[in-house]
Order: sequence, then C-alpha cells, then structure tokens
Amino acid sequence: MNDSTTTASPVATTIANTRVDRAGALIGYLPVGFPTLETSIDAAVALVENGVDVLELGLPYTDPVMDGPVIQKATQTALENGFRLRDAFTAVEAIRSRVDAPILLMTYYNPVVQYGVDRFADDLVSAGGAGLITPDLTPDAAGEWLATSDRTGLDRVFLAAPTSTDDRLKLAVDNSRGFVYVVSTMGVTGARGDVDAAARTLVDRLRGAGSTSACVGIGISTSDQIAEILAYADGAIVGSALVRALSEDGVAGVARVAASLARGTAR
Repeated sequence: MNDSTTTASPVATTIANTRVDRAGALIGYLPVGFPTLETSIDAAVALVENGVDVLELGLPYTDPVMDGPVIQKATQTALENGFRLRDAFTAVEAIRSRVDAPILLMTYYNPVVQYGVDRFADDLVSAGGAGLITPDLTPDAAGEWLATSDRTGLDRVFLAAPTSTDDRLKLAVDNSRGFVYVVSTMGVTGARGDVDAAARTLVDRLRGAGSTSACVGIGISTSDQIAEILAYADGAIVGSALVRALSEDGVAGVARVAASLARGTAR
C-alpha cells in the first residue's frame, strides 16, 4: 500500500490493528456459493468468529487459471448449483449483517467488465464490501478500475510475484490499497508442506518499494507457517486448507481449522 493514498482503507486499518497486539492478520478465502450460497455465508461468518481478520470471497469462474484443484472443484460445484454474480453481493451483505470484518472479493477481471465496472463497484459498496483482489489485472492495464475505485473508495489489491521486476513491484505498491498480495511461490494455489523462502525476499523488495502492507498467500496451511510468515509480513492468506475443511466437514470443520490457524497470529 502506498503511504500517499488518502482514502481510508478498512482492510489496511484492520491489518495495522492486528500488528498492535498480535503478530499480524489472518486472511481467509472461501468461494461464494460453495457448496450452496447459504452455507458459504455461514462458513464465512464462522471464519470471522474463529479468528479470521479479513475475508476474501472468491467469485466462481469458468476458467480459474490460478486456482489449484481443491478450489477449482469447489467453484465448479458452486457454478453447477446455480451461482450467479449477483449472489456475491447478497453474500457480502448477509455476512456484514452478522460480523464486523472487511470483505474483499477475489475475481478475475472479465466478470467485472461484463457486469459493468461502475455498476459492479457501486453494488459492492451498497452491499458493504471493502474492495477487490484482481489476480489477472495489472496496474498498468487497470485504468478504469483505478478511477472507479478512487471514486467509490474501494480497496484494490494487486499481486506481486518472485519474478516481478522492481518496476512492476513499484507499480503494485503505488496502486494497491489495502495490501499487496505476495504470491509466495509460482504456480497455482494449494496447500504445500513448505512455504517458499522466496516470499521473505519478495516482501523485503516490496518494503524497499514503499509497501506498508504486504500479505503472503498461496501454499499456507498450518499455524506454524502463519507464525513464520508474520515474522516478516503483515498478513497470511489461507485458501485451500479452509475450502478442503468446508468440503469435508462442513461449517463446523471450517470453524475448527480457522481457530487452529488463528493461533499462528499470536505474538
């Protein structure tokens, strides 16, 4: 996040607050509509009730090129069960009526364009959402979204990868609001036994580019990994481990896993 950004960011504020009395933030991902819309809402509420600080809700998409098999299967189920993009706004509004945590939508950019960028942003604001994570949109190609998010005050999270040049990292830092999403390893999402050491180097590079809020995702599945990441980053993002728990053990299962992961945020 760029210090010069004047619009208050609910996500950045939440993350900064976790650094005061804990090691940092836990960001939890679940797809909207999996296995049903109602259950996905209950599961997201359970995440917050069990230690997740920021919610990342994924919009099911027919060609999820960045997602691993666990998330791909879940999003396919959501689509087969009738997910429609407007369901995302329904979910955000319902979750926000029950828990007080900022909600980011993770979405490929094409559905936003098809819906209408301004309309999408306005509906997200009306629902109580905080902003977007756009994995396939780079800052230099995001002119319309940058203008719309400035108009609405929505957060915008861009990705940084180990292969990013210094110039690309600077672009991500200067244009992100909320945090910069640090891709800890190349490839698709999915829990791994070890989180790449490249993540620490990448966070250091982002700090050098002026980042004040950097969160690491992809491959995180244990509280020990979260504790390791929060020694140098501002937040840890967990997806596949939570989706797998929801798939196998329902809302109660995802609540248990979230509570276990949250122990990694203790200082």
